[in-house]
Amino acid sequence: MTPAHLDPAAIDLMLDDLETWAVVGLSGDPSRTAYRIAALLQQQGKRIVPVHPSAPTVLGEQGYATLADIPFPVDVVDVFRRSEDAGRFADEAVAIGARGVWFQLGVIDEAAFERTRAAGVPMVMDTCPAIEWRRRSSS
Repeated sequence: MTPAHLDPAAIDLMLDDLETWAVVGLSGDPSRTAYRIAALLQQQGKRIVPVHPSAPTVLGEQGYATLADIPFPVDVVDVFRRSEDAGRFADEAVAIGARGVWFQLGVIDEAAFERTRAAGVPMVMDTCPAIEWRRRSSS
């Protein structure tokens, strides 16, 4: 049985239907996983929005210091932060009206998952869009 935090319907919604991805923890360092995944999201036709305290422009997209600073709607909040720090970004995602929350591989916060789902926002955690796209192409 698939764990609730890997719900195929939530994964499909985010990968297939949601276009604007705020990437929390995205800096301009190409050696970081967040940078590589943001580049992959762009290759898949997604608009990325860097969210980082220094608000850098990354991969040609203007960055913002916080989710609340983004002046347009965000579909998915993709979190590249340690598990102990990630929950607040799920709460902020709900507050800004995001339509999905994605916690990257190794990022797990069951309480944040429950809060986010209770607010009616689909959430995925402990996986990566690259893994999920690869899984689809091999099946």
